[in-house]
Amino acid sequence: MPERMPVFQRIAVAAHPTLPDAAEEAARVTAYIEAGGLHVVSGLIFDEDLQYRIEAGEFDILIALGGDGTMLRAGRMCAPWRIPVLGINLGRFGFLTELRQNQWREYLPRLFSGEYWLERRMMLQAEHFTGNRSVGAWSVLNEVVVGRGIIMHPVHLTAHVDGRFLTTYVADALIAATPTGSTAYALAAGGPILPPDLRNILLLPVAPHLSLDRAIILAEGSSVSITVDSSHDVILSIDGQPSIELLNGDRVDVRAGDHTALFVRFQDPGYFYRNLTPHMSQNPSTGNNRNP
Repeated sequence: MPERMPVFQRIAVAAHPTLPDAAEEAARVTAYIEAGGLHVVSGLIFDEDLQYRIEAGEFDILIALGGDGTMLRAGRMCAPWRIPVLGINLGRFGFLTELRQNQWREYLPRLFSGEYWLERRMMLQAEHFTGNRSVGAWSVLNEVVVGRGIIMHPVHLTAHVDGRFLTTYVADALIAATPTGSTAYALAAGGPILPPDLRNILLLPVAPHLSLDRAIILAEGSSVSITVDSSHDVILSIDGQPSIELLNGDRVDVRAGDHTALFVRFQDPGYFYRNLTPHMSQNPSTGNNRNP
């Protein structure tokens, strides 16, 4: 077990607003923590007030109840302020969460006695340019995707790595993913799985047509620029959030971000490989793993 960690005193508990029983379970977690004499604030993960209070430095930790989407939002919210996130899985998959719903009573005492470690996960910084004008910038925990819109036609995307021409992709999309994102959309598109402690960008085309069809793992510290060379619909998606329309000639720059997401872990650092096979063997969202 790594060195003893600081003990948290100011706790936020946030639930996904639409998951069944999430609000009720968050209330039970909150009551349990309050019974221990600690200061706790409970809310929903999309509350603007919660985000404001995180930015104001009111909390030492965020306990997030939901699935991997909840963890992505929590990670993006907390990373700039170096606030760790503990995930309790109420969703289907739970790649990023640490505890199952029936485990938190067992593990919260360990959290508040400092018996945990912090996993540091790379984030990306993505910026959208029209001409030389920046029109948007985002912190990214999973992936940046530039791809086709509603028209079923591959798009042309020119990629430069560290300012040098790499290739022009003809594909449904191009993914620039973190190691965390390597187990998300990039994995579904046939990409490799990267250990979560790496700091490399994974570049992967989706359904490439007579163009470079292999994943590329960029050197640590490298950046990629993706330029649109298509006249029909092209969109930008950040961590699966609502898409943004791109125009012909627009550019999306992706580099290692300035912030790092911190996730609370109780398992030993080798957990990632131990949990990989069970996660790969059955996707609960399909229903194929149901017992007869």
